[in-house]
Amino acid sequence: MYVWYVAYGSNMHGARLACYLAGGRPVGAGREYPGARDAAPPVRSVGVELRGVVYFATHSPVWGGGRAFYDPDAEGRALARAHLVTAEQFSDVAAQEMYGEPGRDLDLAEVLATGRSTLGPGRYETLVRAGTRDGIPMLTLTAPWSVAEVPWTAPAAAYLEHLSAGLREAGAWDDAVIARYLAGRPGAAGHWTAEGGLLSPATPGPGPSA
Repeated sequence: MYVWYVAYGSNMHGARLACYLAGGRPVGAGREYPGARDAAPPVRSVGVELRGVVYFATHSPVWGGGRAFYDPDAEGRALARAHLVTAEQFSDVAAQEMYGEPGRDLDLAEVLATGRSTLGPGRYETLVRAGTRDGIPMLTLTAPWSVAEVPWTAPAAAYLEHLSAGLREAGAWDDAVIARYLAGRPGAAGHWTAEGGLLSPATPGPGPSA
């Protein structure tokens, strides 16, 4: 079975996702990933726009700043990249997102039937069906809370570089659109600015936002 794994954070970047599939340490990251049972790259990767909001919250020990999360119920537009992978690969990516070991297939019955499934209280243990493409379900991972229920945290430069690279690879948006989009996300706004298609820090470094 194939699914579209909809990435809206650093896994939009092909080189970053490759570490989840084939194993390895992404540039700028403080962690090595074991990889998936099936190390094959995605069959296809496409840029997509979703209803909802991507925001930055909590603190990542891998990057040293806020992590990206997706609230499908908030008003807004989220830029993302959908990777066509097997359900097994999706399960192994999900396990690694929660610092677990790959090797167990997720039960996708509930999320496919209802659009949402909470596997646990963890940061990326809530599955969301974000629609379908070419008759194949689009699935993503997020937190159980909403954008309004958690303090926002500014993302680190290395993390934003992966997001920017992934959106550029998608080929659906130019640099100016990407920079404005990322700088405007809750958590990044006020800490990052977009000028001339480039992201620049508006403050000395990552810190909490309201």
